[in-house]
Amino acid sequence: MTVTKSNLTLQQLSVSDIARLVKGELIGEGGLLVSGFSGIKEAKQNELTFLSNPKYEPLLRDTQAGVILVPRQISCPGKTLIRVDNPSLSFTQVVNYVLKGAPDYKPQGIHPTAVIASGAKLAPGVAIGAHTIIEAGAVIASGCVIYANCYVGHDTDLGENCLIYPQVVLREKVSLGRRVIIHSGSVIGSDGYGYVTVDGKHMKIPQVGSVLIEDDVEIGANVTIDRARFDKTIIGEGTKIDNLVQIGHNVIIGKHCLIIAQTGIAGSTKIGDHVILAAQAGIAGHLEIGDGAVVGAKSGVNHSIKPGEQVFGYPAQPIKDAFRTNAHIHRLDKYVELIKDLKKRIEVLEKQ
Repeated sequence: MTVTKSNLTLQQLSVSDIARLVKGELIGEGGLLVSGFSGIKEAKQNELTFLSNPKYEPLLRDTQAGVILVPRQISCPGKTLIRVDNPSLSFTQVVNYVLKGAPDYKPQGIHPTAVIASGAKLAPGVAIGAHTIIEAGAVIASGCVIYANCYVGHDTDLGENCLIYPQVVLREKVSLGRRVIIHSGSVIGSDGYGYVTVDGKHMKIPQVGSVLIEDDVEIGANVTIDRARFDKTIIGEGTKIDNLVQIGHNVIIGKHCLIIAQTGIAGSTKIGDHVILAAQAGIAGHLEIGDGAVVGAKSGVNHSIKPGEQVFGYPAQPIKDAFRTNAHIHRLDKYVELIKDLKKRIEVLEKQ
């Protein structure tokens, strides 16, 4: 079950190999050599795919995939299946196994064009890419990889095994935990949006706080996280932030949250643990979103949300109420005709 360093395909893995790797139950022919991955609709005869949601089970009959990872209870005569507890997780295991043989593009050592201040502290084995700047007082722990054209500000510290992709800015006094991943173009620690209006002019309020990113957080591309006015803006352990998200000053986000693309969170709002904010959600400032709450896509939240509550719409309301309201909105043309008809009948009755 070896994979060549120069190849991302699965040419040396048979279906039986994959079944052993994921500890699955093989149904069908195990000798086929699998040479790639794909989605269930696009997969070819020599490729691996997976089915995790039972509602897509009809796609099994039409897929051309050579082998499919499926839940334990799924059957499909004539198809080669590997039954597992969690097909999506098992598919990830296979991909990760193959990626171990992929070319390694990470920077090695410290590039000669990197600019590192004399007061910075770098642990042995840290990798710094070309033209990256590390300011005085920065502390970078062992195992960290910082790609080209990044900026690490004064007194910023990175925990062990952080991965910082090209063109990331970490402003002064930002603190990263262990195993934090930040994708290209993100800015952590920019000034919060704070002004006071005096005689019709907007005067800047100093933003002298910092940002704390806890362990195992992943931050997507072009994310902006503002530093606190005082104290800290906090992103909790294990939280995953998608691309193009804006997080305002003094926001506190709990552990293991999912913040999806183009969401905006205004200042001083507190987000609980295991919260999901779907794409383009807008959260007003100084609110509390309880543990386990779910905010639907494109929702506008202007009031606090209780733990476990699911909301949707603008303004956001309990999801069942929102769906009922939307259903009525789609019937407005019929309601208008009904009102016109009733109005005519009332006029006739009044004349009588």
